[in-house]
Amino acid sequence: MQRVTGIGGIFFKSADPKALGAWYRDHLGLDVTEWGGAVFQWGGADSPPGMTIWSPFAQDTGYMAPSSASFMINFRVADLDNLLGALRAEGCNVVDKTEASEHGKFGWVIDPEGNKVELWQPPEGQ
Repeated sequence: MQRVTGIGGIFFKSADPKALGAWYRDHLGLDVTEWGGAVFQWGGADSPPGMTIWSPFAQDTGYMAPSSASFMINFRVADLDNLLGALRAEGCNVVDKTEASEHGKFGWVIDPEGNKVELWQPPEGQ
């Protein structure tokens, strides 16, 4: 079974996400969007199209809970449901909820050091 296929995003806590986004825009040239993150498109003749998201979150966000880490990596996956089942069977600490939206399907696992890892199955064609 194919598991991780790429990095879907890098999310981290910031004391002032808007100011930090402006710094990355002004000094590193990131195209920071209205929602505060940047999207990197990639792919080519030999690989499917995709994207990686860079996004600062408010310092008090609960999105990374139950982890106390200041960051979360989002990995692209080919088949979220099968991967979550395999992780459970392997004894991993899988968060007992998933979400689906127009952006795809999301699930989470906690690594051995307590970091929350987001698993994202993009919609067909992305």
